[in-house]
Amino acid sequence: MPGPEPSTERLTLRRWRDSDRAPFAEMNADPVVMEHFPEPLTRERSDAFIDRIEAQFEEHGFGLWATEVTATGQFIGFVGLLLPSFHVDWMDERAQPIVEVGWRLRRTAWGHGYASEGARESLRFAFTELGLGEVYSFTTLSNVRSQAVMQRIGMTRLCEYEHPIPGQAALPSVAYHVAQTDIS
Repeated sequence: MPGPEPSTERLTLRRWRDSDRAPFAEMNADPVVMEHFPEPLTRERSDAFIDRIEAQFEEHGFGLWATEVTATGQFIGFVGLLLPSFHVDWMDERAQPIVEVGWRLRRTAWGHGYASEGARESLRFAFTELGLGEVYSFTTLSNVRSQAVMQRIGMTRLCEYEHPIPGQAALPSVAYHVAQTDIS
């Protein structure tokens, strides 16, 4: 089922293809890209992540879109919406469902404004197509680049929390949010 594939002036946000698996695994194995995660992903875990994303598209009609530069067709990572796979106490006090806007891009795509551009389009989709009232984003406290993107797209800091990692120590993290009424 194809599903929605929004685009921006420079980006195509689309469903995943088998040809995305190898470059996605390469990106997820890059220790610099994965600096703020517990560890880089193996090819098996990277492929399983794509499978989870696609399952969410099938079940909910949205997910993390494979992202390419429209002018070149180059795959650069993902941007989109995700239902978190974890639960922490502050979520109980918020409107449901909790939907996250997220991104992960190849290092060569950093510094071009692609994360902000794709995230803004994802928020537009969340508010106008899905009718969500609020969207969230999460990262580690040390990931100042992602926090800067969150701020550029109009999100405000909500809280700090300990992000649970099965079998490992929790990561000191921060949550941001934006309401539909905050976007002009």
